[in-house]
Amino acid sequence: MAAYGRAGSLAGWRRPKGAGQDGGVRRGGTTTRWRSQRGGTGAERGRDASGGCGGAGGRRGSMEDGERLLPKGFPKLKNDTFLRAARGEETEHTPVWCMRQAGRYLPEFRETRAAQDFFATCQSPKLCCELTLQPLRRFPLDAAIIFSDILVVPQALGMEVVMVPGKGPTFTEPLKEVEDLLKLRQKVDVTAELGYVFQAITLTRHSLEGRVPLIGFSGAPWTLMSYMIEGGGSTTMAKAKSWLYRHPEASHRLLRLLADVVTDYLVGQVAAGAQALQLFESHAGHLGPEQFQDFALPYIRDIAQGVKSKLKEEALPLVPMIIFAKDAHYALRDLAHAGYEVVGLDWTIRPQEARAQIGKDVTLQGNLDPCALYAPKEKIGELVKKMLEGFGTQRYIANLGHGLYPDMSPEHGTLCLVEDHHQCRCQSTWGRRATSIPSANPYLESQLQRHVEQCRVRVAISWSGDLERILSQLEDQGGGVDVLLDGLQHCA
Repeated sequence: MAAYGRAGSLAGWRRPKGAGQDGGVRRGGTTTRWRSQRGGTGAERGRDASGGCGGAGGRRGSMEDGERLLPKGFPKLKNDTFLRAARGEETEHTPVWCMRQAGRYLPEFRETRAAQDFFATCQSPKLCCELTLQPLRRFPLDAAIIFSDILVVPQALGMEVVMVPGKGPTFTEPLKEVEDLLKLRQKVDVTAELGYVFQAITLTRHSLEGRVPLIGFSGAPWTLMSYMIEGGGSTTMAKAKSWLYRHPEASHRLLRLLADVVTDYLVGQVAAGAQALQLFESHAGHLGPEQFQDFALPYIRDIAQGVKSKLKEEALPLVPMIIFAKDAHYALRDLAHAGYEVVGLDWTIRPQEARAQIGKDVTLQGNLDPCALYAPKEKIGELVKKMLEGFGTQRYIANLGHGLYPDMSPEHGTLCLVEDHHQCRCQSTWGRRATSIPSANPYLESQLQRHVEQCRVRVAISWSGDLERILSQLEDQGGGVDVLLDGLQHCA
């Protein structure tokens, strides 16, 4: 495993084209929610929620002496393009990151994970930091997302979850009857139970050295509830859905408990250093529109409202929030008004249709089919270009419609996605704008196109400006100067 620390944590890191904008992002100092400690209290009470060995040093979430960092004094952010796009501000290029970008498709990830149980890895801040940084050493991404798992929340409620090889996460005692709700902790101290996640976020923020923003995340209540009742993955979620029909009141009690814990958990992540938050309602597609309205959407809204309210109370940064409700295209209009700055999309809806439903006041994220990365390189390039053209250049974050799959090739699919994105994100905009403008001076337009294709400069083109003046600047300043006129960046 590659070593890292306060300095040199991204050895071999390639600066993304277009990076270098100083975001001036507000940083919160210490807060009463954050308490520096060695690991969670569960191990100290003799309960090992992971079902495996503890973290480094034999204690959950512990780190070696000298590596405990406080959530303050973070390095200045150099590339804030992702954050600006999330807030709806103008950007010089379309930011890109991938769900599950720190995952089993990376050989270094598999090597790092080989010696540890999965949830023991999640409880080690040092290992989580290392796994978070690995994709950034390979790809010019515009954001990092902390390595963790959504099922740490049920663990914090007192449930035991183990990772079974070939099967996935498994609850040793799933919820079967309404009475089982009494076994759950009704009050959760997220700092005590999930402090190892907060420590991982703080360590990673320092180790990123301001290269890109760090995203924190959690599962949404319905998705967590479905796992807790099914006992693991399921193709139908029939057991969990039966609760919604048979035990609606108990279902709402459980969903409310989960919403409250998730709210505190997300606020704690911001206190620890997270600069954006994503809520994963991964099992939304198992619900119909009415069930989604009754059992998912209210809690999604409450979490957004609760997080923002508590961030204000604790004088923490009001970070942008992303909601990703997979297969819930029927609820896009509702999600657009649920209190999130960004709505994530899967691949089951066209960009133009999504924009028409959501409007212009919310940023969209997505939505390339992950399986597209199995295609030949040329085809991947075509699909990326089509996606970028469909979403446009503003209020958009490029991503997949779901996470990367374990058998994908980092040298083929993932690298093609990122590199084709960097190549196409400007060229597609050139083509669209050029066709919408009368060709008043074909010579000047052809000369400007030649400069763009040769990538001699980084340039943003304002079609309302004077093409002759722009061309003159290009000729005079040559390939070493950035000409920034209208927020569209062509990467040198």
